[in-house]
Amino acid sequence: MLLGCDFSSAPTRRKPIVVATGSLTQAGSAVRLDELLSFVSLQAWGDWLASQPEWIGAFDFPFSLPRELVEHLGWPITWPELVAHYACLDRAEIRRLFAAFCAARPVGGKFAHRATDGPAGSSSSMKWVNPPVAYMLHAGVPRLLATGATFPGLHVPTNETNRVALEGYPGLLARELIGRHSYKSDDKARQTQERRAARAELVARLVRGDTRLAFSLDATPAQIEMLLDDASGDAVDAVLCLVQAAWASQRAPGFGLPAGIDPLEGWIVTA
Repeated sequence: MLLGCDFSSAPTRRKPIVVATGSLTQAGSAVRLDELLSFVSLQAWGDWLASQPEWIGAFDFPFSLPRELVEHLGWPITWPELVAHYACLDRAEIRRLFAAFCAARPVGGKFAHRATDGPAGSSSSMKWVNPPVAYMLHAGVPRLLATGATFPGLHVPTNETNRVALEGYPGLLARELIGRHSYKSDDKARQTQERRAARAELVARLVRGDTRLAFSLDATPAQIEMLLDDASGDAVDAVLCLVQAAWASQRAPGFGLPAGIDPLEGWIVTA
């Protein structure tokens, strides 16, 4: 099973975690969208992942922190130990430490970045607001580790399972499809016809496979309508991650990650 995940570090019924599941078509050049699932708690999401015997998934949250930040704080510089240390902190302590790090740095360079942020165009994984990806890492990675998943480039468990976790980023693929046009908003006042039109263009290009990944989406008319109707964009983002997972699945065992990536920082798939 392939899956793409739009994540929330504090899911609710209004803002759940959304998972798109799918499988490769017989020709192998497209991914068939099977289901869109919603989870209103971290526990339910983690339990579901652990109950599925085999999957390759792309998850929309960072899997690690910038090496510069980790070394400055004196935290462990091997990934499993770093994750274990980070999981023991509460969010207030994370914010205090990261804010102090930023306060000592010049304007324009407040945040440290991972090497993957440049080619991916992603935010620093130490940001605690807009978006709060530091908290997403804190909530998501330990639960993925608990499933026994392999993290290519970062971690192979002792008792290896048929589960593979990849760091995805829907914004990377969305920009390739429709540039910087906004296609989503959690604010109802900003859920405009213009954003729906952008979603329609994005989904149409996904279906055609108009990307450098040369990979298309196979979805029913009802599923496409569901993606267009989701003004928050969570379902669209889950599907974008699903396409990234499908592309990576054809590139095992390296899953399309570049050689020589930092084993502490990791890498965003397709970047």
